[in-house]
Amino acid sequence: MRQRRNSGQILLIAAFIMASLLVSAQIYIVDTGKITSESSSGALMDFILGLELGSRHVVVGSLANITNGGPTNVLAINLQRWSSVLSRQYFFGKNTLSYALRETSPYTSGIRIDWGTNGIGISSAYSNFTCELSDRETEVDRAYFENITTTVTVESHYLILSGDAKQVNVTVNLLNEDKPALANQIIIYFRRANSWQIPNADNNYEITDYGNGTYTASFIANIPSPTIEVSGRVIDQRQILVQANVTSAQI
Repeated sequence: MRQRRNSGQILLIAAFIMASLLVSAQIYIVDTGKITSESSSGALMDFILGLELGSRHVVVGSLANITNGGPTNVLAINLQRWSSVLSRQYFFGKNTLSYALRETSPYTSGIRIDWGTNGIGISSAYSNFTCELSDRETEVDRAYFENITTTVTVESHYLILSGDAKQVNVTVNLLNEDKPALANQIIIYFRRANSWQIPNADNNYEITDYGNGTYTASFIANIPSPTIEVSGRVIDQRQILVQANVTSAQI
Protein backbone atom coordinates (compact mmCIF):
# COMPACT_ATOMS: atom_id res chain seq x y z
CA MET A 1 0.00 0.00 0.00
CA ARG A 2 2.84 2.40 0.77
CA GLN A 3 4.27 1.95 -2.71
CA ARG A 4 0.90 2.82 -4.29
CA ARG A 5 0.60 5.92 -2.11
CA ASN A 6 4.06 7.11 -3.10
CA SER A 7 3.15 6.57 -6.74
CA GLY A 8 0.12 8.81 -6.33
CA GLN A 9 2.20 11.50 -4.62
CA ILE A 10 4.79 11.43 -7.40
CA LEU A 11 2.07 11.83 -10.01
CA LEU A 12 0.58 14.73 -8.07
CA ILE A 13 3.92 16.56 -8.01
CA ALA A 14 4.27 15.95 -11.73
CA ALA A 15 0.76 17.31 -12.28
CA PHE A 16 1.63 20.57 -10.52
CA ILE A 17 4.84 20.92 -12.52
CA MET A 18 3.01 20.30 -15.80
CA ALA A 19 0.20 22.69 -14.89
CA SER A 20 2.65 25.44 -13.91
CA LEU A 21 4.64 24.99 -17.12
CA LEU A 22 1.47 25.29 -19.20
CA VAL A 23 0.48 28.55 -17.54
CA SER A 24 4.03 29.93 -17.66
CA ALA A 25 4.16 29.24 -21.40
CA GLN A 26 0.86 31.05 -21.92
CA ILE A 27 2.07 34.02 -19.91
CA TYR A 28 5.00 34.29 -22.32
CA ILE A 29 2.59 34.13 -25.27
CA VAL A 30 0.47 36.89 -23.74
CA ASP A 31 3.55 39.05 -23.14
CA THR A 32 4.78 38.54 -26.72
CA GLY A 33 1.32 39.22 -28.08
CA LYS A 34 1.20 42.57 -26.31
CA ILE A 35 4.43 43.60 -28.03
CA THR A 36 3.50 42.45 -31.54
CA SER A 37 -0.21 43.26 -31.65
CA GLU A 38 -2.62 45.82 -30.31
CA SER A 39 -5.12 43.06 -29.53
CA SER A 40 -4.19 40.36 -27.04
CA SER A 41 -7.62 38.70 -26.76
CA GLY A 42 -6.45 35.61 -28.68
CA ALA A 43 -3.37 35.25 -26.51
CA LEU A 44 -5.48 35.68 -23.38
CA MET A 45 -7.81 32.92 -24.52
CA ASP A 46 -4.77 30.70 -25.05
CA PHE A 47 -3.80 31.51 -21.48
CA ILE A 48 -7.27 30.50 -20.27
CA LEU A 49 -7.13 27.23 -22.19
CA GLY A 50 -3.73 26.52 -20.65
CA LEU A 51 -5.20 27.29 -17.25
CA GLU A 52 -8.06 24.85 -17.85
CA LEU A 53 -5.67 22.11 -18.91
CA GLY A 54 -3.53 22.82 -15.87
CA SER A 55 -6.60 22.56 -13.63
CA ARG A 56 -7.35 19.19 -15.20
CA HIS A 57 -3.84 17.94 -14.39
CA VAL A 58 -4.27 18.97 -10.75
CA VAL A 59 -7.66 17.21 -10.45
CA VAL A 60 -6.31 14.04 -12.10
CA GLY A 61 -3.24 14.00 -9.85
CA SER A 62 -5.36 14.55 -6.75
CA LEU A 63 -7.75 11.71 -7.60
CA ALA A 64 -4.83 9.37 -8.30
CA ASN A 65 -3.36 10.27 -4.92
CA ILE A 66 -6.66 9.70 -3.09
CA THR A 67 -7.43 6.35 -4.71
CA ASN A 68 -3.92 5.11 -3.96
CA GLY A 69 -4.26 5.79 -0.23
CA GLY A 70 -3.93 9.57 0.08
CA PRO A 71 -6.22 11.69 2.32
CA THR A 72 -9.68 12.45 0.95
CA ASN A 73 -9.23 16.22 1.45
CA VAL A 74 -6.21 16.38 -0.86
CA LEU A 75 -8.33 17.71 -3.76
CA ALA A 76 -9.41 20.77 -1.78
CA ILE A 77 -5.87 21.36 -0.53
CA ASN A 78 -4.36 21.09 -4.00
CA LEU A 79 -6.93 23.33 -5.68
CA GLN A 80 -6.27 25.98 -3.03
CA ARG A 81 -2.57 25.73 -3.83
CA TRP A 82 -3.28 25.87 -7.55
CA SER A 83 -5.45 28.97 -7.17
CA SER A 84 -2.72 30.65 -5.11
CA VAL A 85 -0.05 29.81 -7.69
CA LEU A 86 -2.11 31.30 -10.51
CA SER A 87 -2.80 34.54 -8.68
CA ARG A 88 0.95 35.11 -8.42
CA GLN A 89 1.88 34.08 -11.96
CA TYR A 90 -0.08 36.54 -14.10
CA PHE A 91 1.93 39.74 -14.05
CA PHE A 92 -0.06 41.85 -16.50
CA GLY A 93 -3.25 42.38 -14.57
CA LYS A 94 -5.57 40.66 -12.16
CA ASN A 95 -6.14 36.93 -12.25
CA THR A 96 -8.49 35.18 -9.83
CA LEU A 97 -9.35 31.48 -9.99
CA SER A 98 -12.14 30.28 -7.72
CA TYR A 99 -13.42 26.75 -7.42
CA ALA A 100 -16.37 24.91 -5.90
CA LEU A 101 -16.15 21.22 -5.14
CA ARG A 102 -19.30 19.28 -5.98
CA GLU A 103 -21.32 18.46 -2.88
CA THR A 104 -24.34 16.93 -4.58
CA SER A 105 -24.78 13.22 -3.79
CA PRO A 106 -22.95 10.95 -4.51
CA TYR A 107 -20.07 13.48 -4.23
CA THR A 108 -18.58 14.71 -0.98
CA SER A 109 -15.99 17.49 -1.17
CA GLY A 110 -15.75 16.82 -4.89
CA ILE A 111 -14.89 13.13 -4.51
CA ARG A 112 -16.85 9.99 -5.31
CA ILE A 113 -15.34 6.60 -4.51
CA ASP A 114 -17.88 3.85 -5.15
CA TRP A 115 -16.24 0.44 -5.41
CA GLY A 116 -19.34 -1.71 -5.38
CA THR A 117 -20.19 -5.39 -5.10
CA ASN A 118 -22.53 -5.17 -8.11
CA GLY A 119 -19.73 -5.30 -10.68
CA ILE A 120 -19.38 -1.54 -11.07
CA GLY A 121 -16.59 0.60 -9.58
CA ILE A 122 -16.28 4.38 -9.88
CA SER A 123 -13.49 6.76 -8.88
CA SER A 124 -14.39 10.38 -9.64
CA ALA A 125 -13.44 13.97 -8.84
CA TYR A 126 -15.60 16.97 -9.80
CA SER A 127 -15.03 20.69 -9.38
CA ASN A 128 -16.46 23.85 -10.93
CA PHE A 129 -14.12 26.74 -11.70
CA THR A 130 -14.47 30.44 -12.41
CA CYS A 131 -11.56 32.44 -13.80
CA GLU A 132 -11.65 36.25 -13.78
CA LEU A 133 -8.77 37.82 -15.66
CA SER A 134 -8.35 41.45 -16.59
CA ASP A 135 -5.70 43.92 -17.68
CA ARG A 136 -5.67 47.34 -19.33
CA GLU A 137 -6.94 45.99 -22.66
CA THR A 138 -9.02 42.89 -22.05
CA GLU A 139 -11.32 41.34 -19.50
CA VAL A 140 -12.20 37.66 -19.42
CA ASP A 141 -14.73 35.96 -17.16
CA ARG A 142 -14.86 32.21 -17.83
CA ALA A 143 -16.57 29.33 -16.06
CA TYR A 144 -15.66 25.71 -16.64
CA PHE A 145 -15.63 22.39 -14.81
CA GLU A 146 -13.44 19.31 -14.55
CA ASN A 147 -15.11 15.93 -14.12
CA ILE A 148 -12.52 13.16 -13.98
CA THR A 149 -14.18 9.75 -13.77
CA THR A 150 -12.66 6.30 -14.09
CA THR A 151 -15.22 3.49 -14.26
CA VAL A 152 -14.71 -0.25 -14.31
CA THR A 153 -17.29 -2.96 -14.91
CA VAL A 154 -16.56 -6.56 -13.97
CA GLU A 155 -18.60 -9.53 -15.18
CA SER A 156 -17.92 -13.17 -14.43
CA HIS A 157 -19.24 -16.66 -14.97
CA TYR A 158 -17.88 -20.10 -14.12
CA LEU A 159 -18.07 -23.68 -15.30
CA ILE A 160 -17.81 -26.71 -13.01
CA LEU A 161 -15.09 -29.04 -14.31
CA SER A 162 -14.99 -31.85 -11.75
CA GLY A 163 -15.39 -31.95 -8.00
CA ASP A 164 -14.45 -28.53 -6.62
CA ALA A 165 -12.50 -27.52 -9.73
CA LYS A 166 -14.07 -24.61 -11.57
CA GLN A 167 -13.07 -22.56 -14.58
CA VAL A 168 -13.76 -18.90 -13.91
CA ASN A 169 -14.03 -16.36 -16.70
CA VAL A 170 -13.90 -12.61 -16.04
CA THR A 171 -14.56 -9.66 -18.36
CA VAL A 172 -13.30 -6.21 -17.39
CA ASN A 173 -14.27 -2.97 -19.16
CA LEU A 174 -12.48 0.29 -18.34
CA LEU A 175 -13.76 3.80 -19.09
CA ASN A 176 -12.34 7.31 -18.69
CA GLU A 177 -15.12 9.90 -18.80
CA ASP A 178 -17.43 7.29 -20.36
CA LYS A 179 -14.96 6.51 -23.15
CA PRO A 180 -12.97 3.26 -23.51
CA ALA A 181 -9.58 3.51 -21.80
CA LEU A 182 -6.47 1.41 -21.43
CA ALA A 183 -5.32 -0.02 -18.13
CA ASN A 184 -1.86 0.33 -16.69
CA GLN A 185 -2.45 -2.66 -14.38
CA ILE A 186 -5.19 -5.21 -13.78
CA ILE A 187 -5.26 -7.62 -10.85
CA ILE A 188 -7.98 -10.25 -10.60
CA TYR A 189 -8.85 -11.77 -7.22
CA PHE A 190 -11.12 -14.62 -6.20
CA ARG A 191 -12.38 -15.49 -2.74
CA ARG A 192 -11.74 -18.94 -1.31
CA ALA A 193 -12.97 -19.51 2.22
CA ASN A 194 -12.32 -16.21 3.99
CA SER A 195 -9.34 -14.98 1.97
CA TRP A 196 -8.85 -13.22 -1.34
CA GLN A 197 -6.36 -14.91 -3.65
CA ILE A 198 -4.68 -13.92 -6.90
CA PRO A 199 -4.71 -16.55 -9.65
CA ASN A 200 -1.32 -17.42 -11.13
CA ALA A 201 0.30 -19.84 -13.56
CA ASP A 202 -0.67 -22.77 -11.32
CA ASN A 203 -4.29 -21.80 -11.99
CA ASN A 204 -3.73 -21.66 -15.77
CA TYR A 205 -4.30 -17.92 -15.47
CA GLU A 206 -4.57 -16.02 -18.74
CA ILE A 207 -5.55 -12.43 -19.50
CA THR A 208 -6.25 -10.96 -22.92
CA ASP A 209 -6.08 -7.27 -23.82
CA TYR A 210 -8.30 -6.34 -26.77
CA GLY A 211 -6.81 -2.86 -27.03
CA ASN A 212 -10.15 -1.09 -26.64
CA GLY A 213 -10.63 -1.02 -22.87
CA THR A 214 -11.93 -4.60 -22.72
CA TYR A 215 -9.97 -7.35 -21.00
CA THR A 216 -10.86 -11.00 -20.43
CA ALA A 217 -9.26 -13.29 -17.87
CA SER A 218 -9.70 -16.97 -17.09
CA PHE A 219 -8.35 -19.33 -14.45
CA ILE A 220 -9.04 -22.70 -12.85
CA ALA A 221 -9.29 -23.06 -9.09
CA ASN A 222 -10.56 -25.50 -6.51
CA ILE A 223 -13.36 -23.61 -4.80
CA PRO A 224 -15.71 -25.72 -2.65
CA SER A 225 -18.40 -23.06 -2.39
CA PRO A 226 -21.02 -22.77 -5.15
CA THR A 227 -20.81 -19.00 -4.69
CA ILE A 228 -17.69 -17.53 -6.26
CA GLU A 229 -16.79 -13.91 -5.56
CA VAL A 230 -14.47 -12.16 -7.98
CA SER A 231 -12.79 -8.77 -7.75
CA GLY A 232 -11.14 -6.63 -10.41
CA ARG A 233 -8.60 -4.04 -9.26
CA VAL A 234 -7.58 -1.69 -12.08
CA ILE A 235 -5.16 1.23 -12.41
CA ASP A 236 -5.68 3.29 -15.53
CA GLN A 237 -3.02 5.14 -17.54
CA ARG A 238 -3.53 8.19 -15.29
CA GLN A 239 -2.67 6.05 -12.22
CA ILE A 240 -6.24 6.33 -10.92
CA LEU A 241 -7.25 3.20 -9.04
CA VAL A 242 -10.73 1.68 -9.24
CA GLN A 243 -12.13 -1.63 -8.05
CA ALA A 244 -15.32 -3.66 -8.32
CA ASN A 245 -16.52 -6.99 -6.92
CA VAL A 246 -19.05 -9.33 -8.47
CA THR A 247 -20.53 -12.75 -7.81
CA SER A 248 -19.72 -15.14 -10.63
CA ALA A 249 -22.69 -16.81 -12.31
CA GLN A 250 -22.68 -20.53 -13.07
CA ILE A 251 -23.12 -21.64 -16.67
